[in-house]
Amino acid sequence: MDVRVKNNVRVTGVPDGPTVVLAHGFGCDQHLWRGVTALLASTCRVVLFDHVGAGGSDLAAWNEEDYSGLDAYAADVVDLLVDLDFGPVVYVGHSVASMIGVLAASERPELFDKLVLVTPSPRYIDDDYYQGGFTRGDIDELLESLDANYLGWSAAIAPMIMHNPDRPELAAELTDTFCRTDPSCARSFARATFLSDNRTDLGRVVTPTLVVECEHDALAPREVGRFVHDNIVGSELITLNASGHCPHVSHPDLTAAAILSFVGRT
Repeated sequence: MDVRVKNNVRVTGVPDGPTVVLAHGFGCDQHLWRGVTALLASTCRVVLFDHVGAGGSDLAAWNEEDYSGLDAYAADVVDLLVDLDFGPVVYVGHSVASMIGVLAASERPELFDKLVLVTPSPRYIDDDYYQGGFTRGDIDELLESLDANYLGWSAAIAPMIMHNPDRPELAAELTDTFCRTDPSCARSFARATFLSDNRTDLGRVVTPTLVVECEHDALAPREVGRFVHDNIVGSELITLNASGHCPHVSHPDLTAAAILSFVGRT
């Protein structure tokens, strides 16, 4: 299958600039990167794509068995970079796509020049020595609610994820994006996301890495950002003056500035 069709790949920006690949998180699609894309495109070649099961991807490529974990999504990223053959890229992953990037870069480090992990979380569930932000009961309840009424769940959780109550249009846009995602794909991706544990994978990363967190984020609190930073050798950590889990949507200027500074284009 043509990977560019499979993942609805779009390339924009300047061909002679560094290649920046923007990867969306759970329930989202490439369209949510539009504010950041506009700010990167004048100096970078920007690659956008949809994970299988999301956005304009080829739904025929999705099956629950293959995409029950994050490894299949990481393999898609590797296939995409090999097919594009643009050389080592700057991979920018939002939320769970951060861990997808960690997995892909650990397997094929020669394909990656830098990693930018935006509001990453290697594990959402607390344990005795780690604070991920949720109990197992919280996550089980979240998944049960998603299974019972996906559209209702989307409308209820989007404001909490976006966490910009003075800008309700942002939560409405995220809700619409959730609702455009096929419910079967969303349920499977939700389990792959919220039940994942990629803490040990952080130590495998040899690619220069920037961790981007927000001051207030219910899904990936600052303890998590610090954990990711502490467990990726040589990584940098920046805290945006922003609230919510989606700064690329709510604060594209701050997000783009952090990426460009790390890439060396400012």
